[in-house]
Amino acid sequence: MTVEKDTREIKDREGTDHIDAMRPDDLRLEKFLPYRLSVLSNRVSNAIAQAYGARFDLTIPAWRVMAILGRFPNLSAADLVEQTAMDKVAISRAVSILIKNDYITRSEDPADRRRQVLNLSEIGRDVYDRIVPLAQQYENDLMASLSDDERSQLDSIIEKLMSRAQDWANRGLID
Repeated sequence: MTVEKDTREIKDREGTDHIDAMRPDDLRLEKFLPYRLSVLSNRVSNAIAQAYGARFDLTIPAWRVMAILGRFPNLSAADLVEQTAMDKVAISRAVSILIKNDYITRSEDPADRRRQVLNLSEIGRDVYDRIVPLAQQYENDLMASLSDDERSQLDSIIEKLMSRAQDWANRGLID
């Protein structure tokens, strides 16, 4: 029994083509689902960011914070970390920029004076209301490449994968 070697052409730094034999245990990054999801997310986010970034002086993390606060007001920075699955540093930077630009406000939680809550300011709400239709147009255009049945399947698959990923977060990854 012979094993066929999978080969691919790669270019080195000088642009010279080489044939590189893949070992059976090599990670095919271009087929690795977490990588593909990350690339897709980055491409979509970057495309949408081009529509709002320069116009409103917003980064992708800052817009994500605004999008969450637009739907769920009175959240703490820790709540935003949980909602967005972004790291604390990215949330902290985004919040600082948004406060500096008067897009969000920070105030004491009346129910727990130790807790600070964040909300869209009047200016932030106006920006949010202007960006949401742009984001929805991009989503509609992206989803137009799928049939109604494929959209339904995609939604179901994403929900299953999100649930499994949340299980990992709750109990730790499998060793």
